[in-house]
Amino acid sequence: MPTEPERSYHHGDLRRAVLTAALDVIAAEGPAALSLRDLARRAGVSHAAPAHHFKDRAGLLTAIATEGHGLLAAALGQAEDLRDLGVRYVNFAAAHPAHFQIMFRPELLHPDDPGLLAARERTRTLLRTAVEGRDDDPVVAFTAAWSMAHGFATLLLSHNLDGLLNGRNPEDAFRSLTGVMFGPVRSTPA
Repeated sequence: MPTEPERSYHHGDLRRAVLTAALDVIAAEGPAALSLRDLARRAGVSHAAPAHHFKDRAGLLTAIATEGHGLLAAALGQAEDLRDLGVRYVNFAAAHPAHFQIMFRPELLHPDDPGLLAARERTRTLLRTAVEGRDDDPVVAFTAAWSMAHGFATLLLSHNLDGLLNGRNPEDAFRSLTGVMFGPVRSTPA
């Protein structure tokens, strides 16, 4: 009688494999569908193996949020101006919907994780720096800019803008929205 082949517990990069599988599950079914046991099965390892890297489900989600903030900071760091920063924020959300779903859900994370705190601070610093000098109250300017980009991205990902965009590119739609809210982009004199 043939026996089932012995499962190999060697994995080239188990941490990355579990993160990738988790991002796939979150993108398809949302964070509630995430289970370390299921992710281990998908990666072909024992059900306890992912816990060596993430300890628990919140640890895994914290790693995803930390990675997401790093990716977002990299995208925002290339922005030419505040409007471009908002566009890059929206583009990040569209390109990384699973990360985006997790990054702003503190109830799912280990909120005091040092890596998460540092990554989150990098993105906030980029946003804060972009709005400096735009208002007497920099906290209000920061909150307004973040709210607009985050709100648009959230509405986009939840398909609440589908009928309103009428096939229009979300990047162009966001640029138009900022023009309505803040006026046209003024070119700087040479």
